[in-house]
Amino acid sequence: MTTNVLPDESTDFGRRVRERLRNEQVIWVTTASEDGTPQPNPVGFVWDGADGILIYNRRDARRLTHVRRRPRVSLNFDGDGQGGDIVVLAGHAEIVEGHPLLTDDSEYLAKYAGAVQQVFGDLDRFARQYPVAMRVQITKVRGF
Repeated sequence: MTTNVLPDESTDFGRRVRERLRNEQVIWVTTASEDGTPQPNPVGFVWDGADGILIYNRRDARRLTHVRRRPRVSLNFDGDGQGGDIVVLAGHAEIVEGHPLLTDDSEYLAKYAGAVQQVFGDLDRFARQYPVAMRVQITKVRGF
């Protein structure tokens, strides 16, 4: 379901948000621990072109426990080093049970296959290490 939360793509900010969602390799996802402490982590992701982001995780990733208990998350991209190009997304995360491994995800492979091969050497091994899919539905966008 599209919620139309992204800024209008006819604006400079709307175009930048979409370009970064399409092209950035890393997004920071922040969950909250049991005591409420923010827990930011850099992750790879794929944007669905609407209001969703898919992130693959290790089975033992603490963020999965956090999301099960407190599904509200924030996501952000690194700025430009000058205090600009800020994009912060808020959303609702859920674990996607039974989602195909990333080796069966053509969009993820198109974006990351080369990097995974270079860093891990083997796509299948990487897919086995990061088998748990988490979807974040974007509910709010802000930035400048």
